[in-house]
Amino acid sequence: MNMIRTAMLLALMTALFMGVGYMLGGAGGMMIAFVIAAGMNLFSYWNADKLVLRMHHAVEVDERNAPEYYGIVRSLAANAGLPMPRVYLIQNPQPNAFATGRNPQNAAVAATTGLLERLSPEEVAGVMAHELAHVQNRDTLTMTITATLAGAISMLGNFALFFGGGRSNNNPFGFIGILVAMIVAPFAAMLVQMAISRTREYSADRRGAEICGNPLWLASALSKIARSAKQVVNPDAERNPATAHMFIINPLSGRNMDGLFSTHPDTGNRIAALEAMAAEFSAAPASQPSADQGSWGSRPERKPQSPAPWGRAGADRGRKGPWS
Repeated sequence: MNMIRTAMLLALMTALFMGVGYMLGGAGGMMIAFVIAAGMNLFSYWNADKLVLRMHHAVEVDERNAPEYYGIVRSLAANAGLPMPRVYLIQNPQPNAFATGRNPQNAAVAATTGLLERLSPEEVAGVMAHELAHVQNRDTLTMTITATLAGAISMLGNFALFFGGGRSNNNPFGFIGILVAMIVAPFAAMLVQMAISRTREYSADRRGAEICGNPLWLASALSKIARSAKQVVNPDAERNPATAHMFIINPLSGRNMDGLFSTHPDTGNRIAALEAMAAEFSAAPASQPSADQGSWGSRPERKPQSPAPWGRAGADRGRKGPWS
């Protein structure tokens, strides 16, 4: 079903891209747009994950320079029966995270320094379990390709005046076509992003809670992230709004206008669903993991020289932390 949904999404986004091409250049513009869209689909399948990670200046880390963060992801991946993903860190004060990759064998997870600073190890485990759920559900390919194509559609709309300015025999709709390309097409792409993210977040929340063993860890993390995201602007996300739906919480909410059309379901509803799931866990006959022992393994002892969950001791040696 995920393969079918992905194919349908690609067809829809390609058709939208071709429609913009037709608005701007008639049949010739539509054919050019088709060729570009086909090339972008192929490129996105193989390289969109690298592109998104580069957009957000993510740096790959390992157990040497981010021992606790890397260890949490490794334990969660083992618990979920997934291959170990590549682990990235983003130097950004806004707490947030996302997953990307075309399949579980080529997946990557990324968290911001703000996430690791503001959340407890249990809450970090809840967030990363949610991201691994996206990997396991094979949402990452769909979400990453959507980000790439939505960004391209928005870019084409922004340049519509330059490509289609004035009366042109190649533009069958004249100025109306230009307005549609500038306004309607990016808006339609945004609606597709909203539909994708909203339908998948609840599923990833539930599966993530199962992976980490405690729904309340993720519920607490969502509450903290949502509050902080409203106060801390994420510059990279603001420059690349087409990637917003990939994050666990909308990273654009640092600006008032960004909240008008959220790519994510209401955080309060997500927390309520997780709390209801926690009640189900409590009522189950089998005992659930305690706050100090999740299904991702024992909570590692914190070393005095490493006060942050990713081993920030290196930051005191000339700022040579895992983000340098």
